[in-house]
Amino acid sequence: MRTSSFTDFMKELKPWLSSNYIRKVSLNNKGHFVILFVDGVTNVYNIENCTESQKKMIFKDLKEKGLFVQE
Repeated sequence: MRTSSFTDFMKELKPWLSSNYIRKVSLNNKGHFVILFVDGVTNVYNIENCTESQKKMIFKDLKEKGLFVQE
């Protein structure tokens, strides 16, 4: 699991924001972001100081980019 700030998470994720790379994004039962890549790799992110509204904003942004988001 990777731990980062909200800003760093968004910067790290930006180059991969495509259905060519990401199969699914979801939250696990601990509120961590789980990203399943098309090559089968799964990354779990603990985003420090991330509010519920920021999580919703991230999901909205990912959906708008055509990614499958499981809320």
